[in-house]
Amino acid sequence: MAGMSTGTLLTVAPTGAETAKSDTPALPVTIDELVSTAKACQAAGAAVIHVHVRDDEARPTLDQGRVRATLDAIREATDLVVQVSSGGAVTDSEADRLAVLDCGPDGASLTCGTVNFGTDVFMNRWEFIERLYLEMRDREIVPEFELFDLGHVTTMRRLLDKHGEPYGGHVHCDLVMGVPGGMPGTTQALVACVAALPEGATFSATGVGRTTVPVMLAALSAGGHLRVGMEDTLTFAPGRPVRDNAELVERAAELARLALRPPLPPEDGRTMLGVKQRRPIPTQTGAQA
Repeated sequence: MAGMSTGTLLTVAPTGAETAKSDTPALPVTIDELVSTAKACQAAGAAVIHVHVRDDEARPTLDQGRVRATLDAIREATDLVVQVSSGGAVTDSEADRLAVLDCGPDGASLTCGTVNFGTDVFMNRWEFIERLYLEMRDREIVPEFELFDLGHVTTMRRLLDKHGEPYGGHVHCDLVMGVPGGMPGTTQALVACVAALPEGATFSATGVGRTTVPVMLAALSAGGHLRVGMEDTLTFAPGRPVRDNAELVERAAELARLALRPPLPPEDGRTMLGVKQRRPIPTQTGAQA
């Protein structure tokens, strides 16, 4: 049975790699937009931010300078746990996806299998999954296991059985549900995946598109945590576009409070996940040398 919690870890995924800025003007793509989004989402109840980065033309990029500058800016402006995507876009090379780990994130996503992604294929070979996992542990980066299907849970368990526990000592997963080609965003699919998780593991759930609200309700009822954001959801209600990411976090936070499991503050999220301290420690003025 998955680990239970008296609070809810809220993760915001504000951008992703699929949506064009020209189609969705509210999508945050510049560093300034991502910092403003991070601050608003922390105020709304988020503890973790899952970061995808865009270039000057708003195209997905894994350029290390751009990624590092984005992570540093968010870390300076907020207390959020800063998690980078190691998935990038479906067109990114394995080498570039590995290199993003050198940018100093608190955590990184680790997808545990190949999945059809709409009309594309999101490729994740077993050897690459292993290397990502071991490189994260070497760099003291907390992995979040991204599970798009029940078979990905089995692959995660195979990884843990072979290589031992992740950095931080705690297994936390994200069930990504409702992607065309992956598992459906249903209560039945969520229950099947949760039943297969290792003892003591925790999970968040992400409902893509119209599955957003049903997946949130199912996850909360099963003792899980939540990931929301414009990476996954662009419509707040039928016929009504999302205003911004903070609006999605606010709704998730309200549902968590209704479930009597209020949002965890970032510091509690760090403790839960076993995140290494990477934020600058304030110096005391006037201290004796």
